[in-house]
Amino acid sequence: MSSSISMRTAVRRAAAVTAGALALTVGLALPALAHVSIQPGSAEKGGFSKVAFRVPNERDDASTTKLEVRFPTDHPLPFVSVRPLPGWKAEVTRGKLPTPVKSKYGEITEAVTKITWTGGKVEPGQFQEFEVSLGGLPEDTDQLFFPTTQTYSGGEVVKWADEPKADGSEAEHPVPTLKLVDPAPGGGEHGAAASPSAAASTAPAVSVQAKNASGDEEAGSDGTARLLAGIGIVAGVVGVAVGVAGLRRGRGVSGG
Repeated sequence: MSSSISMRTAVRRAAAVTAGALALTVGLALPALAHVSIQPGSAEKGGFSKVAFRVPNERDDASTTKLEVRFPTDHPLPFVSVRPLPGWKAEVTRGKLPTPVKSKYGEITEAVTKITWTGGKVEPGQFQEFEVSLGGLPEDTDQLFFPTTQTYSGGEVVKWADEPKADGSEAEHPVPTLKLVDPAPGGGEHGAAASPSAAASTAPAVSVQAKNASGDEEAGSDGTARLLAGIGIVAGVVGVAVGVAGLRRGRGVSGG
């Protein structure tokens, strides 16, 4: 009897310790998951990339109502475009650089310095992604920092601007960071990054591709539709023939 009680006591203690450890682990993980971040977190040097600033709402009693993202001026980006987001208004701020920067597209003296989104809400327990197209990404650095300010409906302002610590540990309010990696072997000129005219805005390129795709597919889809229609007609005729044969057999049996 005593051994049975001891066993149950040991099981309860083990369960309590496990639950405590799990709660501690979840408690430590949640703050990390709630940080404003860039998705995906890396892109090829010298290329173009679409990224999203992922913004989770960290408060239970307030909504995120404003997001301000500052762009690097020491490594300016010649081409920046914003994807429209229903319910939100994006204001793109351009300005002269403190010091002109040379790039393969020429000398850059002015660039996007800030994008501000307002008018929408990220409710408690939700997150939102604010998408931007960036290019041409610099080739002389391994990372870009985008200091971000998150404003809540109650007036609270949180600045995500702490750069990585020297010891490798995570900062309290880490700055959204885009890591830049070397192009994959045989990657060529990174597709649209081959020329600034082709990538000045990703929207026209997508529009042209969509039109070309539509034109190319129109004839193919017409032929496919005719083929499917023909198959449908044949299947219909066969079905009717089978039905008539079955009806005749049925009558023959009932007549016999």
